[in-house]
Amino acid sequence: MEIKVFGKPGNDQMKNLYGAIYKGKKVLITGHTGFKGSWLSLWLSKLGAEVIGYSINIPSSPNHFELLDIKMKSVSGDVLDKQKLLETIATHKPDIVFHMAAQPIVRLSYQEPVRTLETNIIGTLNVLESCRQIKGVKAIVIITSDKCYRNQEIMWGYRETDPMGGDDPYSASKGCADLIASSYRQSFFNPNSYGTKHKTLIGTVRAGNVIGGGDWAKDRLIPDIMKATNLGKEVTIRNPYATRPWQHVLEPLSGYLHLGWKLLEGKKEFSDSWNFGPNDNSSIAVGKVIEKVKSYWKNVRYEIQKDAANPHEANLLKLDSTKAHTKLGWYAVWNSEKTFEKTTIWYKKYYTSKKLLTRKDLTDYIREAKNLKIEWATT
Repeated sequence: MEIKVFGKPGNDQMKNLYGAIYKGKKVLITGHTGFKGSWLSLWLSKLGAEVIGYSINIPSSPNHFELLDIKMKSVSGDVLDKQKLLETIATHKPDIVFHMAAQPIVRLSYQEPVRTLETNIIGTLNVLESCRQIKGVKAIVIITSDKCYRNQEIMWGYRETDPMGGDDPYSASKGCADLIASSYRQSFFNPNSYGTKHKTLIGTVRAGNVIGGGDWAKDRLIPDIMKATNLGKEVTIRNPYATRPWQHVLEPLSGYLHLGWKLLEGKKEFSDSWNFGPNDNSSIAVGKVIEKVKSYWKNVRYEIQKDAANPHEANLLKLDSTKAHTKLGWYAVWNSEKTFEKTTIWYKKYYTSKKLLTRKDLTDYIREAKNLKIEWATT
């Protein structure tokens, strides 16, 4: 069936965002066929970058990356394949690497702990080591997760100085990935030695519960709701009281790109760890989330079915993004209401009319960021 694409596909003004730093740059994205990777690939292509993707497979059907049909290079490869990864970086010589490839599902990490730990830990190590061996990469942005922090179910948000941790294999793997990146930053890409012993800067980034159109991963709340609704079924809610910081996928991506901008400019003071979370009022319990979604798509039906056999997941997890606000000048653009509205309508339009609103959502987001005079949108 034909997919109708909405939004302006060729907007030259978009190339001037982020100080036009990405225009003409070679950018490697690992995990570009995933949910966040597909949105980032589109945005970077609009910024005028030469985008190269590195991914082991197409992770879902349908798949957002395939639907977008972005003009970019795609390399089929596993981050655990050290030689293939090394050859890819050597061949394409990227200016910056965004490392997103991961096994991203908490519940699946209980079923496949070895795969999760290997992919998320050794995969990150392989990316960093490949960049160390192949000279010329100016910046590396390692995407981890808010779950990298040792979760103590506290009411306030975790800061970048809080300890790493993780009870489940996924969270532990992300904490380890963050520690490995920190080790490489101190040992081989120390900011104090930038420009003399090396010419590479590393940043690590963490986001909240990211939602938006085009996510079809299993065991995620919003995709599960949307898939069930499309089939005319009820979705089963496991833990209605779990509270998460919900944010649209464009929010953290704008932060990753903002950090990459500063690193590409050689500003070594930004070679550090950063939280890109939503505002405090975006931390909402799952039960309330589904009611908000239902307000935009009346066909949504659900049942609450608690299961004592469910593996442990955190009940409360928040990020403190004060550092990104004060030092980077990064701020969230959409509140939780706009986030749920945009996300739900994206799926509703896709399933009922085969309309793809991704490009329109990106255009709307940038326009609102400009209205708010956020630095990356106005510089």
